[in-house]
Amino acid sequence: MALPETATADWIDNRDALQAWLAAVPADAAVGLDTEFMRRNTFYPQLALLQLGWNGRHALIDPLAFDIGDTLQPLLGTGPAVTVMHSASEDLETLAPLLPDGPHILFDTQIAAAFAGMGLGISYRALVAELAQVELDKGETRSDWLQRPLTASQCSYAALDVVYLKTIHEQLVERLDQRGRSAWHAEDCERLKRRASHRDGDPQPQRAMRGAADWAVARQALLRRVLLWRDHSARKLDVPRPWLIDDTLALSLAQQPPASLSELEQRARGQRALRSAQRSELFTLLAEAVTADEIAVTTRIPGHPQGEAKKALAEMKQVVDSLAVELHLPPGLLCPRKALEEYVVTAEWPDLLAGWRHGVLHDRLASLLPG
Repeated sequence: MALPETATADWIDNRDALQAWLAAVPADAAVGLDTEFMRRNTFYPQLALLQLGWNGRHALIDPLAFDIGDTLQPLLGTGPAVTVMHSASEDLETLAPLLPDGPHILFDTQIAAAFAGMGLGISYRALVAELAQVELDKGETRSDWLQRPLTASQCSYAALDVVYLKTIHEQLVERLDQRGRSAWHAEDCERLKRRASHRDGDPQPQRAMRGAADWAVARQALLRRVLLWRDHSARKLDVPRPWLIDDTLALSLAQQPPASLSELEQRARGQRALRSAQRSELFTLLAEAVTADEIAVTTRIPGHPQGEAKKALAEMKQVVDSLAVELHLPPGLLCPRKALEEYVVTAEWPDLLAGWRHGVLHDRLASLLPG
């Protein structure tokens, strides 16, 4: 295994220099992009560094030194350039203020590697080792990227995150073409972009709380109310959701609302961002009766498959596994287990299985639904 290339990159700390760097890139180029961000004490990720790479040229852009604004939009947001990223979901969220709808054309190398038969969720480091025959150092994984100046080691590490994207992209494009999976990959990248662009949060957050699946629908609606308040407040205060209410407390409060503000204060001890004003808001929310309109718009929480549904789930899993072998895909890429569980319980085709997956799976799985 070879040592990594010596990573050199332009340090860019002003708008004019960034515009000049971007102006040299052809409109239809494949541009490598990565970010370094921090998210320890905030709801929103804090962009600390932006890395770009094209045709052997690399740039480290300092977003703390100037307002990047819409500088990236003409090339990456609306133009025909391909933006090459690895495991892009968190990076897309971090870049949302700069690219609200994400890159116009996204090529996610982690997703591409899965379609190319290299496994689900492969790391950038493993992908570089496999396709570039280079062993990268993990030394700066837990760095403080908001410090200034960055160390030489940090700069080298950050640059290497885009140095090999060109090689990886070229090889994966070829492998996708050989397997006839380019369109499926492009569709999954679009789905990833749509997910990242939903900045208002999940309108049905209670569906993730499987422990409340057997609750009465009015109680599920109250849980939804609490979780929506938590999401809105966390965004407003820019704090992590669990700092306001963690999942265990949210379930407890919705199942058995406190009789008084003092009881809420007692039960919520340890929630570091739940101050007096937030406790008052939350107590009022918990005390108000659930309305018929709230119940009507609350999607029921899918429970765990039982009885005939559990049997059907096992049969569906066999079908998925067989198809995955036939299509040379990881089963988890073809059909995530949680999507199967949702389908067998609700009999409603999951959003996770829309697009090309519907065409491949629907008829085979629909025939296995319990009575």
